[in-house]
Amino acid sequence: MSRIETTAAAVRSAEISHSMILIIGGGAAGMMAAIAARRSAKASGNSCSITLLERNPRPGTKIRISGGGKCNVTHTGTSAELLEQGFLRRNEARFLRQALYSFSNSDLLALLRSRGVESEERPDGKVFPVSEDASTVARAFEELLKESRVQAHFSCRVRSVERKGELFMVTTADGVFTADRLILATGGVSYPGTGTTGDGLVIARSLGHSIKKPSAALAPLYTLNAPPASLSGLALRSISLVATSGGRSVERRGDLLFTHRGVSGPAALSLSRDIAELIGETGNCALFADLFPEQSSAELEAELLLQARRSGAQMVRKFLQGCPIAPLSGAFGMARQGTIPTALVPFLMRHAGLGNDVTWSGLAKEKRQSLLSTLKRFPLGSVRDVPLDQGEISAGGVSLGEVNPKTMCSRVVPNLFLCGELLDYAGEIGGYNLQAAFSTGWMAGVNAVKPVVTNSL
Repeated sequence: MSRIETTAAAVRSAEISHSMILIIGGGAAGMMAAIAARRSAKASGNSCSITLLERNPRPGTKIRISGGGKCNVTHTGTSAELLEQGFLRRNEARFLRQALYSFSNSDLLALLRSRGVESEERPDGKVFPVSEDASTVARAFEELLKESRVQAHFSCRVRSVERKGELFMVTTADGVFTADRLILATGGVSYPGTGTTGDGLVIARSLGHSIKKPSAALAPLYTLNAPPASLSGLALRSISLVATSGGRSVERRGDLLFTHRGVSGPAALSLSRDIAELIGETGNCALFADLFPEQSSAELEAELLLQARRSGAQMVRKFLQGCPIAPLSGAFGMARQGTIPTALVPFLMRHAGLGNDVTWSGLAKEKRQSLLSTLKRFPLGSVRDVPLDQGEISAGGVSLGEVNPKTMCSRVVPNLFLCGELLDYAGEIGGYNLQAAFSTGWMAGVNAVKPVVTNSL
């Protein structure tokens, strides 16, 4: 018997519990990995043992609070469309391609339907359970876990993971577990109250993986000076949020919400990852809102001139109060997204340097230019912080180059699989990240049952 075989045999006999597959993390990716592993094993006639360790009292903690407790499980569209719309960084989309094609949004919804959870698509493409209750999704996966004969240990936090010959040895407060295959599905570092405190990143690094420092994604933006109290809770529909720093500019289209600390809403959440990176590079970042993103400055100026000719006696303030916000190109007079909020108008007037009662006929050219500039680039302040612990997800994590995208198997450590938010990708708001967690978890589970081919870097 070789030295490695002797070590493996000794570990097997000395430790409390041994499984063929051990999964650390009972969130979306971890539960899906367990379910997929059992189905793959059954299909191949392999009666493998599967154990799942979860630090919380029950699985799916983050699922239960996702989407404001309604659970935006995925997004509608083909896998190609999800990759294009939901993962804007090409290397991340390329990495996730195989996973999203292997386990698509249709596959996910069919799986939920098999447990009695029906879904509905909203006009913006987001998909929610008809019940609008995230717990129905979590319970469905709990049932699937039980059906999959997974040995689950809850309130079980991992203290350390070591490689012992050909086995993984996992030490917990409940004892020691060993396994032939290990799947890390611990999540990132967002919402630490749900248990995602970066334990998996520490484990991955201890096993030899490179870790990109986590940063906020899908997080609110806190500004140096909080918005006026009169604007807190106010929403701007379908505007373009622009962030500038060090000569660079990034922007995102969507709704914006003023908060008591800064801004939030889909546009802010979507742009938060880029803003966090800009602040990390330059130390500052300024925010602006384009209230007319589909009109160029020249087109908007033409509309303002037309209004002045038509209604010279009208007060500019009154016009702005009924002005359509973010109108479609060629539809300036149609308030499809609603109008500019009345509470915002005094701030627009003040920033443009206009008197409260000025009329179009009394508006000098330079003042009209100032109004034009304000509507296209209304300042929202400088970003003070993008709170990592408030993000729906976190960016950063295990380097994608160290994981085989066709199997989710580590290229560094044989028989180690990694999936979910632990990996260095972050998608847009709209159910894309939850779908990616399910898809990469599926890939990890299916391939953990198969004979593993060593993947060197």
